[in-house]
Amino acid sequence: MGIIIAIVVIVILVFIWISIYNGLVRSRMNTQETWSQIDVQLKRRNDLIPNLVETVKGYANFEQGTLEKVIGLRNQIAQTPSDNHAETMALSDQMTSSLKGIFAVAEAYPDLKANVQYSQLMEELSNTENKIAYSRQLFNSSTAAYNGKLQTFPTNMIAKVHHFEPSQFLETPEEEKAAPKVSFGPDGK
Repeated sequence: MGIIIAIVVIVILVFIWISIYNGLVRSRMNTQETWSQIDVQLKRRNDLIPNLVETVKGYANFEQGTLEKVIGLRNQIAQTPSDNHAETMALSDQMTSSLKGIFAVAEAYPDLKANVQYSQLMEELSNTENKIAYSRQLFNSSTAAYNGKLQTFPTNMIAKVHHFEPSQFLETPEEEKAAPKVSFGPDGK
């Protein structure tokens, strides 16, 4: 009788172990899948940029430096290894800042704002930027859930035995954390 009870306990423990292990694998895969969504949106943005740059070039010859920077960053992102999330996001953040310069060009060129192709490209790019922001939030949520499992009992013991590593959160660059100043005064103060 004691052997049967021992076998039943061992079988139950094995099922619990397998269940926890599979939960960790699913959580890790979910984190990797959410990173993949960011990667898809970055690729989409990189595909839109050459068209946008060509459209803007005709209107903004003096903005050559901004255009070259955007193209350079686009190429760097494309060449960054897919597993280097930190560098990819740092370059992406720089790209977002540079694209703001291109958005500002439209203010200086009313004809450019009226250009249908430019408007469509800007709308697509804005939508893509929003999708990147959403994907970053989803990645951080998935990372929090996964890392939480790695730190809670008894999952942490099984994670340690199978060498599960925590995922790194994506952080907002310092310059984007500053609150923008709004002024309605005549001298801009």
